Amino acid sequence: MELIEKYFPELTPLQHERFAALYDLYAAWNARINVVSRKDFDQLYLRHVLHSLAIAKVCRFDAGARILDVGCGGGFPSVPLAILFPEARFKAADSIAKKISVVRGVTESLGLENLTPCCARVETLRDERYDYVVSRAVTEMATFVGWIWPLIERGQHGSLPNGILYLKGGDLAEELARTRKRWTLYSISDFFDEAFFETKKVVYTPKV
Repeated sequence: MELIEKYFPELTPLQHERFAALYDLYAAWNARINVVSRKDFDQLYLRHVLHSLAIAKVCRFDAGARILDVGCGGGFPSVPLAILFPEARFKAADSIAKKISVVRGVTESLGLENLTPCCARVETLRDERYDYVVSRAVTEMATFVGWIWPLIERGQHGSLPNGILYLKGGDLAEELARTRKRWTLYSISDFFDEAFFETKKVVYTPKV
């Protein structure tokens, strides 16, 4: 929890309470359904919560902004982002029902009314529209863009124009070139000091 306070010192009491509750909530759920690797569970705040919040260092979401988390797993990055942006609206989608059951349980325990868990493949959401799509290393980027590009509406409902905000690491030049989109790469190490983030990035492209 100290990590979150270090980089986000202006949390409200409710936000602080919700972030502090995450460890025990995920520990209880993880004992039943393994959604966070047990070997690094003690690093939950570093490797999952703070990593998710790197998106917030790149783009602040407006009140009413619609954000879709594709392949959310146990709720990352959508749960931490929904805590930080209570006036934005999030949908956390994953095709694996047991993972969504964890997201639903955590969301209900926190009283997060701005996050909707959804057990679905993204291909089935064709009639829905969002301002931003977020995700964390779900698949190869060209495939991902093909899935979600029609779901994003043009406009601007945050500090960046509507688009994709994707958490990924390593050398991405060749992979991103195959998408034929214009990408901006933000090194997370510019925001957070911990060695874990040295090779990790927030990758962004606008819907233009």
